[in-house]
Amino acid sequence: MEHYPSFLQNGLDLTSIKINLGGDILNNLYGRSFLTLKDFMPEEIEYLLKLSKKLKEEKYSGKEKKRLLGKNIALIFEKDSLRTRCSFQVGAYDQGANVTYIGSTGSHIGKKESIKDTARVMGRMFHGVEYRGFSQKDMEVFSKYSGIPLWNGLSDEDHPTQVLADFLTIQENVDKPLKDVNFVYIGDGRNNMAKALMIGASKMGMNFKIVTPKELFPEGELVKECESMAKENGGYVLISEDIYESVKGADIIYTDVWLSMGEEKSLWKKRIETLMPYQVNRKLIEACQNKKVKFMHCLPAFHNRETEVSEEIYKEFGYEALEVTEDVFEHEEISIVFEEAENRLHTIKAVMVATLSSGNI
Repeated sequence: MEHYPSFLQNGLDLTSIKINLGGDILNNLYGRSFLTLKDFMPEEIEYLLKLSKKLKEEKYSGKEKKRLLGKNIALIFEKDSLRTRCSFQVGAYDQGANVTYIGSTGSHIGKKESIKDTARVMGRMFHGVEYRGFSQKDMEVFSKYSGIPLWNGLSDEDHPTQVLADFLTIQENVDKPLKDVNFVYIGDGRNNMAKALMIGASKMGMNFKIVTPKELFPEGELVKECESMAKENGGYVLISEDIYESVKGADIIYTDVWLSMGEEKSLWKKRIETLMPYQVNRKLIEACQNKKVKFMHCLPAFHNRETEVSEEIYKEFGYEALEVTEDVFEHEEISIVFEEAENRLHTIKAVMVATLSSGNI
């Protein structure tokens, strides 16, 4: 049996993944890791969204209750971050927790010390750990051997905390229940955001489309799994390369960056040329035929030339913007990207509170 620190046991069998929906959902979430939304039932995801709203209201009212006093939280970042790091740190501080940050050069994780060994050390020192890295498998191993909640801050395969923030933002801006929302992701269908959104939308029974060139379709096995989950929950998943037909009736248009900073620059030209027809611009927004359509992006975004990288892209390839144009990104009625960014804080805080707090929240 794996080691579980005494402060997490409290009579709860953390090795069991069986969920009793007849009981308190909070008790079902306590002590669990947050690796992927595949692991959660729609009712649990909805609970986290409701808790996020409650915590957001408390913060705005200045009456936030500190539910994580005395908790020690570690943040592991193999990749740089703005929104994820700030959300976990501010959220933890707001709730009274202590935070230790471990950057890419701040430990021997995966280099001189295995993930398994690192997990067993940190599991005896911390109550919960956020991990932003490359390998989803490493996170699964860490969660298994640490015996404490492990929160996925992003991997090459998934980004569940972002999806939770996206869903809260949709609830605040679209006058429909999630299951009735027409959600279109447009861009690179193979990246972690496309996969994470497809998983989350399938869990919540949404009408979800990925619009992408055929060579960038997501892997078939995951698509089949999500199609099955979506059908079970009353929604559907559709993968298409037909841009303008696919966006008709969309409530949400979502995109992400086309280029990974870890990729060879020699690949950039072909990637940009392949995806430029899928740019989110005013023509595409008008093709939605929905005056209330909203634009979302997990950020950062290449929507102008105001960064070193975007200026380099302009000089090399001649494009003022990539995945979204400036007029859409900055549109006061269409773009909700900064509400979306703020909601990373409230939803991440909800995940920490739900998985570390036992009893009445």
